[in-house]
Amino acid sequence: MNINMILDMVSADGDRVVATAAGRSLTAAELSALSRRAAGRFRGHSAVLYLGVNHLAYPVALFGSVLAGVPFVPLNYRLGAEQLGALVDRHPGALVLRAEDLDDLLEVTAGQIDPELPELDWNGESVAVIIYTSGTTSAPKAALLRHRHLMAYVLNTLEFGSAAASDATLVSVPPYHIAGLTNLLSNLYTGRRIVYLTAFDAREWLDTVRAERVTHAMLVPTMLARIVDAVAGADAATPGLRSLAYGGSRTPRPVLERALRVFPATGFVNAYGLTETASSIALLGPDEHRAAFASEDPAVRDRLGSVGRPLPGIEIQIRTAAGELADPGTTGLVFARGAQISGEYGGRSALDAEGWFPTRDLGRLDDQGYLFIEGRADDTIIRGGENIAPAEIEDVLLAHPGITEAAVIGVPDPEWGQRLVAVLVGAGDPEEIKAWVRARLRSAKTPDSIVFRPELPKTETGKLLRRNLVTELENTHA
Repeated sequence: MNINMILDMVSADGDRVVATAAGRSLTAAELSALSRRAAGRFRGHSAVLYLGVNHLAYPVALFGSVLAGVPFVPLNYRLGAEQLGALVDRHPGALVLRAEDLDDLLEVTAGQIDPELPELDWNGESVAVIIYTSGTTSAPKAALLRHRHLMAYVLNTLEFGSAAASDATLVSVPPYHIAGLTNLLSNLYTGRRIVYLTAFDAREWLDTVRAERVTHAMLVPTMLARIVDAVAGADAATPGLRSLAYGGSRTPRPVLERALRVFPATGFVNAYGLTETASSIALLGPDEHRAAFASEDPAVRDRLGSVGRPLPGIEIQIRTAAGELADPGTTGLVFARGAQISGEYGGRSALDAEGWFPTRDLGRLDDQGYLFIEGRADDTIIRGGENIAPAEIEDVLLAHPGITEAAVIGVPDPEWGQRLVAVLVGAGDPEEIKAWVRARLRSAKTPDSIVFRPELPKTETGKLLRRNLVTELENTHA
């Protein structure tokens, strides 16, 4: 299996518009032709490094890399010069595509001849894409995704050509995010036109949904929160938007409940996955959102905080620290197994002997198989010998009417090992906020200190940079 198979399949409908960006569009035939010509330019390089924004050149660069037989490596163009230079240096002999190079990939020279290209690897073992993890707790790692991983995701979860001719999806996640890659592959495969937003802005996002008659979209939680704020409680007035997927990090329950109210005609989808799993491995669908939102049963309503159940072809286990299977409802380490899961960094595989991948997320499964993610194992705070998951305290804090964002961290303490510090965006009396938490959780989970900030440090895709807060506050509150 090779992801060029997707391009070959959609090329049969050559006049269909497959992508739109900045007022310009590409048909399937144009994407195929431009990709072949790009491949002639890429051939002989060790990889293609993409340092641009969302652009029509993105699918051309991806499929050009595939046809040239070299890995495609989308890099975070927002990194500082030193960090970005260090990543580029990891790929000697690579071709670097910067913002100023992208328009050239869309140019067609009269009389240009298609190049001779290498035979494609159809067994799927070649590396298709290398994506650097966001590095929220450590230095970025190069996750390798082979063709077979990406094709397993597409073939196991999607139906070819299943979209209506008028369907369009809005992509505003950056191209170096796994969702940017899999949105491209999945929407090409299903036949949905892709509309690229170069940079996210809540008002522009809403305007684009209306102007382009967008039917589907995917957001990270920070984007969703900004859109909800922008409509200020009114109906979002996007009647054509049938599906809105969100994921990439935890979504605060208040944000989700407000979003469900301002998008009353839209079906919500919560997707959970990692770079190493070639996108989503669990999903909470629209009907499950509606049922949970309307239910008076606490156990059913609680599923709004879940990421749903495993996708076809995926198995999920929760294991205790001792490596044993956890009982339903018990928090432990999340392991996943399936054909789409790579779990490979460079020449090293993180899979165990039976093919299980340690996600390093903490979670639990309820008795109906719904998965609840409770944070990263690395985020666990050990206070007085007790393991405390910050997510539980953060959810309680976010239910306070004066708080819009919350992060709970542990800082060194000579008596307890670690003290709990809550870093909050919003307003309120610190003692009253502590009392709010104490009334809903055990006193051991009440923050020792409350710190207000105008914003929390995050990656461009909305993941909390918890380590930045720890570095900043551990000396102050030690």
